This record gives sequence, structure tokens and C-alpha cells, in this order.
Amino acid sequence: MKVRAFNIKFEISYTLICIFAICIILNQFKNFLFCILAVIIHESGHIALMCFFNSKPQKIKIKPFEIIISDDKRHLRTTKENVFIIFFGPFANFICVILFYLLYLLCNTYFLNFALINLFVGVFNSLPVISLDGGQLLYIFLCRYISGNMAHKIVNIISFMFIFPLSALGFILLFNSAYNFSLLAVSLYLMLSLVLKKDSF
Repeated sequence: MKVRAFNIKFEISYTLICIFAICIILNQFKNFLFCILAVIIHESGHIALMCFFNSKPQKIKIKPFEIIISDDKRHLRTTKENVFIIFFGPFANFICVILFYLLYLLCNTYFLNFALINLFVGVFNSLPVISLDGGQLLYIFLCRYISGNMAHKIVNIISFMFIFPLSALGFILLFNSAYNFSLLAVSLYLMLSLVLKKDSF
């Protein structure tokens, strides 16, 4: 499904719409909505900084496990600007963790759930894994001291080191919860991205 808003083309995966429908049927709409909102907050952090540096994205693809922001001006910006843009995604989530935790102390548990989901999204995206913000920041840092090709190989190795434990944790969560397969699905997606060299350096 394709829509246009604020002069930006949005492409929404039909798979995501199907997952949305399944969550409603399984009475998981609230958790799904919280996750989507946390991801939107995360990506809004990136987009806000891109606009601040006059690099407004032209196209955004929304998929079940990722949001792809077209960034044609990345190589025209300074390294410091790129670092700020990448960092501001998790930072937006961490700000929301503090905000919604304070609201939880004043109000009710719904805010606590949303704070925890933002914490998970922020920490997860900070992992040094290829295609995540942490992996991007690690790559930029390594490129200051070694070649881009060598930095890429090192990030690949570190990504494997983090994805395998995540996958194992995903299996444990699957069998010790009400068949919560979300972490396992994301881990397998990251593994597939790594094997297929689907990165955005």
C-alpha cells in the first residue's frame, strides 16, 4: 500500500497489515499498537535530525521488522551529522522511557508497559548488529582507524556473535511464554539480513 504525506512517499507492507489483523483476532492489539508506536518514535528521532540537517527523506518503506528510510544525502553530510542522526533514534526511545515511567508513577500501568517497550526498542537498536543503529555507529567508528572493507568484516563478525544468543533467547522465550515468537522472528530476520549482506552502510 502506498500513500504520500508531507511530500514523502510511504510504502506499507501488506504483510504488516496481515500481522495487524492477526493481532486483533488474537486479542494482542494493545501490545502490537505499543510496539508500532515505539518504532514510530524511534524512526521519528532519525527523521527529525535528518530534517534538521536539511536531508528530508523522499521515501519510507514500512515492513514487519524494519522501516527503511531513503537517505540519498548521507554521503554529503559530515560524519558527525550522520552519527547524530543514527544516535537520535534510540535516544528518542530512551527519552520516552523516562517520560512514560514518570507518568506511570502518577497514573497507571499502561504507561509502564509503553515505557518498557520503548526501553526494549532503544536497547535492541543499540546492539552492534548490522542493519541496526548500533552496527551503523560501530562501522562509522571503525572507519576512523581502518579501511571501510575491514570495518565491514569486523561488524559482520560481531553481528554473528550477538545474533546467535538472541536466537537462543528467542527459542527460550517461545517455549516459556504464551508462544511469543517475536524475538525469535526478529533474530532470524537479522540473521537472514546478515547472510544475504542486506546492509545499508
